[in-house]
Amino acid sequence: MSERSETTKRHGSVSELAAAGVATVYEARGRLGLIDGSFEPLLPGRAVAGPARTALCGQDDNRAVHEVMAHVQPGEVVVLTMPEPRPVALLGDLLATQAQTRGAAAVLVDGAVRDVADLRELGLPVWTRWRRVRGAGKDVRGAVNVPVTVGGATIEPGDLVVLDDDGAVVVPAHDLDATVGAVRERLAKEAGLRERWRSGELSYDAYGMRAQDAS
Repeated sequence: MSERSETTKRHGSVSELAAAGVATVYEARGRLGLIDGSFEPLLPGRAVAGPARTALCGQDDNRAVHEVMAHVQPGEVVVLTMPEPRPVALLGDLLATQAQTRGAAAVLVDGAVRDVADLRELGLPVWTRWRRVRGAGKDVRGAVNVPVTVGGATIEPGDLVVLDDDGAVVVPAHDLDATVGAVRERLAKEAGLRERWRSGELSYDAYGMRAQDAS
């Protein structure tokens, strides 16, 4: 397969997982990859997926966020974290403007954001743990393009991050094709179940729960 064909295929896979949504991807992978945290979407209703571009900041410091903007490529999900998540603003409208200009698909902030009204007006999808004005330092370089842990999940640079109103999930880059196949199977199964429930059948009976309760 040519490089162009491979890129087109990958973009198609990314779009499929974004459309399927976090819950379906998580369940299809055997409940693996959950980024377990209360991440709030500043633009509810958006569903996004893209390869991760990571920044591991110093504690309560966002110098690494400035550095990572020089590496962001179109379609990527910028993942910002620090050793201990705290309500310190790692991202505001000026840094978000850089991310958007570089073509980022979204930003996941394992910390706080500020300038929320401006971020919403900007239109770049952002998920964050907190909204706080408390500013970060710019004294610790941190590291970019390194593995990070967010919400108990390890995210390697290039792993696929899926985000929607339910939260976030990560798919290892090497598992993308298998995940797309599993997601297609789950969607087909769910479509069949949905038709059965619409016809009046109850999951309580279909899954044998009533029979178990009656025994």
